Amino acid sequence: MTEEEKIKEQSVEHFLDLIKRSRRGKFKIYIGMSAGVGKTYRMLKEARTLLRNGIDVKIGYVETHKRKETEALIEGLPIIPRRKLFYKGKELEEMDLNAIINLRPEVVIVDELAHSNIEGSKNEKRWQDVVDILNAGINVISAVNIQHIESLNEEVEKITGAAINERIPDKVLQMADEVVNIDLTADELVDRLKQGKIYDEQKIQQALNNFFQAERILQLRELALREVANAVERKIDIEVPKNIKVRPELFLACISTNEASAKIIIRKTARLASYYRSRWYLLYVQTSNESSDKINLASQRHLINNFKLATQLGGEVLKVKDNNVAKTIWETAEKYDITTICIGKPHFKFYQLVMKTAIFTQLLNKMTQTHIDLVILS
Repeated sequence: MTEEEKIKEQSVEHFLDLIKRSRRGKFKIYIGMSAGVGKTYRMLKEARTLLRNGIDVKIGYVETHKRKETEALIEGLPIIPRRKLFYKGKELEEMDLNAIINLRPEVVIVDELAHSNIEGSKNEKRWQDVVDILNAGINVISAVNIQHIESLNEEVEKITGAAINERIPDKVLQMADEVVNIDLTADELVDRLKQGKIYDEQKIQQALNNFFQAERILQLRELALREVANAVERKIDIEVPKNIKVRPELFLACISTNEASAKIIIRKTARLASYYRSRWYLLYVQTSNESSDKINLASQRHLINNFKLATQLGGEVLKVKDNNVAKTIWETAEKYDITTICIGKPHFKFYQLVMKTAIFTQLLNKMTQTHIDLVILS
């Protein structure tokens, strides 16, 4: 296939993708830091508003957890009956995917997005059911807790000390047309728990001793706020014209053969890039003193491992041979339109190498005339 044919094929695929997206239903997700913040309550309030305005909205699946405020909002809303099936000798209920698609409401409410379906269902996970519903052209309003996001799994387990088995891939959030954070302070959430608005009375003390500790709630709240901020960034990337967009953040991490400092610089730069949802690069300037025949095998191995680490964390590795380190950093930053250069602390060998060069002063002078930031990482 010629280059021209490849371009034409890519153009056709892009157009087909646009058609599919235009036919797909709109997807709104309510996200919260934990159970009890009011996600289901807000979904049902929205459903009632839509119904009053003549929108054909139906309840596909809602879990009230016997909360009185939530149960009161269901009254009067049209509900699609759940399907019943036997599993391991018990009669269980599951969302009826086929009924939803056959009835084709304008909007369907689907709670518990991370739920695992009963064995024998068409899809293993409820989020997969939601994708089928969206592809059928039906709009979906759903909800999920921050601890169920796949990429945050390890972080959440460290915060809560509990394994999270039901998770959704990050791509599900990225599919959403709108992500809304349901936010409460730690004190407000604990008050709701003590008032019996989240769990039955016999579970309250256990919850206070475990999941609902203020320091844990605060950390989960930060994760939820950050995730919604990321969703807004994605929406800007897609919908805001390029000519009026704010210049995107691009990070450049600079390392030498120093293994310990390099790993710190790589991880912290990757984290910064993740926070800003930005691309980042790893720059290694190989001077004549660091050529492969002059550094030992251990240093070479550490360098290769650091390149691998950067790649695993989403960075693009750049290797440049030059004795003028500071000049190479600046030229690379200009070439890749970098907004932030990241280097190590003064006691790191690399920083000292840069500081000893007269060009470092020129580098700083140039940076004062541009919008490039220099970050010295701890």
